[in-house]
Amino acid sequence: MQLTVFPLLAKRMDTEFDVFETLLKTLENNKESLEEGDVLVISTKYISNSQGRIVNLEKIITSEQGNKVSKEYQLKPEIAEIIIRESDKIFGGIGGFVITSSDNIMAPNAGIDKSNAKKGLAILYPTNPYLTAEEIRRKVFLKFFIHIGVILVDSRLMPARIGTSGVAISCAGIEPVLDMRAKNDLDGNPLKVTFQAAVDNLATIANHKMGEGAESKPFAIVRNSEATLTDRKINSSEMAISPDQCVYVRGLSNPPKL
Repeated sequence: MQLTVFPLLAKRMDTEFDVFETLLKTLENNKESLEEGDVLVISTKYISNSQGRIVNLEKIITSEQGNKVSKEYQLKPEIAEIIIRESDKIFGGIGGFVITSSDNIMAPNAGIDKSNAKKGLAILYPTNPYLTAEEIRRKVFLKFFIHIGVILVDSRLMPARIGTSGVAISCAGIEPVLDMRAKNDLDGNPLKVTFQAAVDNLATIANHKMGEGAESKPFAIVRNSEATLTDRKINSSEMAISPDQCVYVRGLSNPPKL
């Protein structure tokens, strides 16, 4: 059966709200329904809005370190301060962007986003994204008695590529990675190190339909994905590795001695 994606038009929310109740209303308004085996993809910005993870930049008091980062990377002091607060580690950066890591998620500017936020406000990453995804999955099961996967998606710049792609910040009810090791390629050679990022691939597919601008489609249903669903709890270490294990980070940190 052919994979299909159904993006759902939803009402814009400016204050904290119940994501699950909003999902139910959105399904009704779009005349859509969830089915057994579906994967529900939700924008991290929408989740952050529901949690009240929006900051007023005018109320941010900058520290000495924040001012230092601001000057070094040509950022507004308030943005630099939030980046410091939201990051576990800062690797470096260029004018306007700081490369950071938080909970093993590498992102420019700690994932802070001013798009789709009113003037003077900034949206942070969600709190406890894996728990949030799991709670939504369980509520769907209790409401409809169906098993689905849930992915929280964000858009991300990829190394040496133009434009953004979708990336899964967290998931629940779906196996995040497909282990291809010991399987054969077209020539019969066994694969030795290949893992397929199943949830990231689905996140990108859904993100393409959900849009990046004023589409107001924070939900998408991916059907017939052939993804493996599960009832076990997904751990963040299954989807991300520490930066010091990343080939890009390690490679750029160890330039050749010519």
